[in-house]
Amino acid sequence: MTYVFNPTYQLLVLASAFAAVHLLASGRTFIFASHTILFAALTAVLVSHGIEPYQTTAQAPGGLWVKLFYGAAKATWWIGGALMLVSSVRLFLIFEGRPREGRLVQDLLAGLIYTGAALSIVAYVFNVPVGTLIATSGVIAVILGLALQSTLSDVFSGVALNLGRPYSVGDWIILDTGVQGRVVETNWRATHLLNGTNDLVVIPNSTLAKSQLVNQSSPDETHGVTLTVRVITSRSPTQIQQVFSTILLGGRHTLREPAPLVTMGEMDGQSIGVELAFRVADAGQIITAKNEMLDLIFRHLKAEGLALATSVPNLGVPLNITSIGSAAADPSDQHDAIRDVPLFAALTENELNLLTQGVTRKTYARGTEIIHQGEKSGALMVVTRGVVIVEKELGNSRIELNRLSPGDFFGERGLLMGAEEPGFIRALSQVSVLEITSEDLSKILHARPDLADDLGATLAARLDAEAEYGVATPSMRRPLTIAHRIRHLFQL
Repeated sequence: MTYVFNPTYQLLVLASAFAAVHLLASGRTFIFASHTILFAALTAVLVSHGIEPYQTTAQAPGGLWVKLFYGAAKATWWIGGALMLVSSVRLFLIFEGRPREGRLVQDLLAGLIYTGAALSIVAYVFNVPVGTLIATSGVIAVILGLALQSTLSDVFSGVALNLGRPYSVGDWIILDTGVQGRVVETNWRATHLLNGTNDLVVIPNSTLAKSQLVNQSSPDETHGVTLTVRVITSRSPTQIQQVFSTILLGGRHTLREPAPLVTMGEMDGQSIGVELAFRVADAGQIITAKNEMLDLIFRHLKAEGLALATSVPNLGVPLNITSIGSAAADPSDQHDAIRDVPLFAALTENELNLLTQGVTRKTYARGTEIIHQGEKSGALMVVTRGVVIVEKELGNSRIELNRLSPGDFFGERGLLMGAEEPGFIRALSQVSVLEITSEDLSKILHARPDLADDLGATLAARLDAEAEYGVATPSMRRPLTIAHRIRHLFQL
């Protein structure tokens, strides 16, 4: 067979194109298509000129440069084929639509492909028996294996974890050592977690493979939360259970399905245990939901005149009855109910007396529409008991905007801005409210004008929360703008 080595420039162009695509291109589909086209062109050029890179042939005729070119051409073909196969693995080998989680398997196959290409070059370019080479390299492999024992343990543990899939990128896991966090990356040697304080925790795969772990994101993202408190038995267990059922209604981070549960626990002569069980959307909301629920327990128990009971176990110390709030807390006391509102917490006794002179109490049965969507409220209403929900009607469905518990208020936008309510305000349980008229609020605002800024900030925060539903426009959500309108309305 006569070899004509005139495709030199074509091979140089194709080899350069392979290198450019491999180093500079982005996008797996583009890289795979480019590698496939270049490999096909390279094969056509070599075969058309009598060069068969996949055959073991005798030494090429010609001088030294011709022999070097012949070997380089065949080696380029094998490298190009390996690049094409690896790019196909990167493109098509994806587990459940999550390419990052299949990275270890992709890398393993890519390593096998490159190893095969290297052995093929040794066999078909240099005409060296591959079997002898593998046998000779066995001793070296043993030495390297002993030297890299820890690293290899991490590597194979990573492969086992990836194939077993006890967790995925994005899952929140807890180890038996107490370490917990969200999985952000898995690689050959370690798994990276982002913990609750936003710190990166790097755990070797061998350590992770030996650990007991809890996947809080499997089989779904929702996570169960339980809280246990003890309440003095100043009322019947049924009444106490109803109070805690109302408390669960007020949780804004609590899922409604499955429904939260109240379980009454052990009871003695002075107290009874109550366990609250509810679910949140994902493990990242556990802390927020717990904090919210503890705050709701405090507010509702105070509103109902109930108290927590504490005890010191195993020491024979009697129960210590701890009242929530002041010892003389009375749920019917309008003065204390107004002070429980953070907005009015800094008012003096004289200012509180001035504010409560015209206050009236109203009670609404469960399911009552207190204010309709689009209606302008003429009073500021402070919730003293129960839970109120704000829902916006869109077509045939309603979207929840907010939930209010004792200490919260509503009706402020109609009173302070002359604006309509964004949704229906409805009683989720039996609800008691205190109505503060415009005249009574005006007296306090003139005595303490800085309350206008606090009211503006509160209303702006609510408008921000409602903005995602298209309820509020950006111009309405500026605290200083709202405060200015309040000052202008009340002539402060």
